[in-house]
Amino acid sequence: MTYHVLIPDNVHPAALEVLREAQGITFDAPGKLSRADLLEQVKQAHALIIRSGVRVDAEVFEAAPRLKCVARAGVGVDNVDLEEATRRGVIVMNTPGGNTTATVEYTLALMLALARHIPQAHASLEAGRWDRKAFMGTELRGKTLGIVGFGRIGSGVARRARAFEMRVVAYDPFCDGRMTARAAEIGVEMTDLETLFADSDFISLHAALTESSRGMINRQSLARMKKGVRIINAARGALIVEDDLAEAIREGHVAGAALDVYSEEPPPTDHPLIGLPGVIHTPHLAASTAEAQVAVAVEAARLIVNALLQGETRNVVNPDVLSGEF
Repeated sequence: MTYHVLIPDNVHPAALEVLREAQGITFDAPGKLSRADLLEQVKQAHALIIRSGVRVDAEVFEAAPRLKCVARAGVGVDNVDLEEATRRGVIVMNTPGGNTTATVEYTLALMLALARHIPQAHASLEAGRWDRKAFMGTELRGKTLGIVGFGRIGSGVARRARAFEMRVVAYDPFCDGRMTARAAEIGVEMTDLETLFADSDFISLHAALTESSRGMINRQSLARMKKGVRIINAARGALIVEDDLAEAIREGHVAGAALDVYSEEPPPTDHPLIGLPGVIHTPHLAASTAEAQVAVAVEAARLIVNALLQGETRNVVNPDVLSGEF
């Protein structure tokens, strides 16, 4: 049997080479498809390779009776209706390893830029001003970094933060003996979320977006944080109630934030945080390195090839589907 793969977004050409070399696979990679074109072309697809910009919901599943699997070239799968995928017997996989280093390094870049007001100082000098006093910063050494989500990215951030001589505390709802041992090896203290909020000078979010984590940074949790806390988010925008964070910054309780992700992307022009002093914004760039884009694209293509041709699956994010017949 020949299987057909649709790639409705731009991925690195290295992924296409993986598919091209696989016997029994055909594919279409037209670039970024409109919603209407996606619904039309997915009718013939046995598999999809997607990025964050493609929404795979009940309407897409309904239009795709042949669909067997979806591979996300990246980590987050909040753009995929996992419940509907499982109901229809569609396996959803992600590529958690490919962009880890890129996101870890970017998180540290955001934290340093936030601590030292680097974007604001650059803009000031570019505008013709020489105002050194306006951009007094703070050092990372000796500060407490709270990491929410201690998976690959969170633990990678912790290792690098320890090199800056920071105290690092972490919270993860799925903490087990192996995670505790990894934390101890790095020099990280695992704690509960309330203690993390209360103790941290910097808080970096690396949690998956779930119903329990959605809006975890809100008016109530912000009130429990230290005055002067700084928040970094290169995970998912919806982890933060953006109006509440904007209010806390305006009131001076939160000293600043560095945000790479937003609850709506691109964010609207009246977004409450854009333009606030002390807030750094970037357009979802954490995984945007040449190396990461190659790695996640190739891994996604290999996941699809192995699933379709060999019946072998890895990184399945809706494991309940495996109890059925693939």
